[in-house]
Amino acid sequence: MFIRSRPARLALAACAAAWAGAAQAHITLEQPRAEAGSTYKAVFRVGHGCDGAATHTLIVHLPPGVQEARPSPKAGWTVERRIGSLAQAGTSHGKTVTEGVRQIVWRGGPLDDAHYDEFVLRAKLPEQVGPLWFRVEQRCEGGATTDWAEVPASGTSTRGLKAPAALLEVVPPRARGACALKRATSGRRRPLGGGCDFSHFPIPQGALS
Repeated sequence: MFIRSRPARLALAACAAAWAGAAQAHITLEQPRAEAGSTYKAVFRVGHGCDGAATHTLIVHLPPGVQEARPSPKAGWTVERRIGSLAQAGTSHGKTVTEGVRQIVWRGGPLDDAHYDEFVLRAKLPEQVGPLWFRVEQRCEGGATTDWAEVPASGTSTRGLKAPAALLEVVPPRARGACALKRATSGRRRPLGGGCDFSHFPIPQGALS
């Protein structure tokens, strides 16, 4: 059996703690993956202020293709939806749209540097799969600000970036037809694997008899 020395274990623990602290320092999304074309609940996690200063404003910039954004109100904060021209025309309820929500702005608090909070919005994701980067501006007391806007030159790893944007991986939607068939033949309301959530499908007549 390979046993590390106590100093080595302590060094590894310190490195892990430092890496975890650095990751938690960034503004990140609670759910880092979502299906293409779905309605996504984005929870932005804010773990600190700007170099010790309390946060009073948070501005989320919506990536191209993200539509119909609706922010969640927060006690002690005002919320604003900023409308602008879309980078590419989209559709909503069968109609072509050229303008939409481009930014969500929360103002209030302030959120102390030593405290943690979450800011929530819902939006429809594009049909294309791949990474989506949400730029987030964090404005703090005393004029301090952090612009979480950096993206890697390639790939999705944010290691080494000082102020990375919040990453969402848009993945292909699950095969609903295959899930419906599994449910019809099983008569069960809980998942049977393969990512199938049977609560979305009606029980066929006679399936439970």
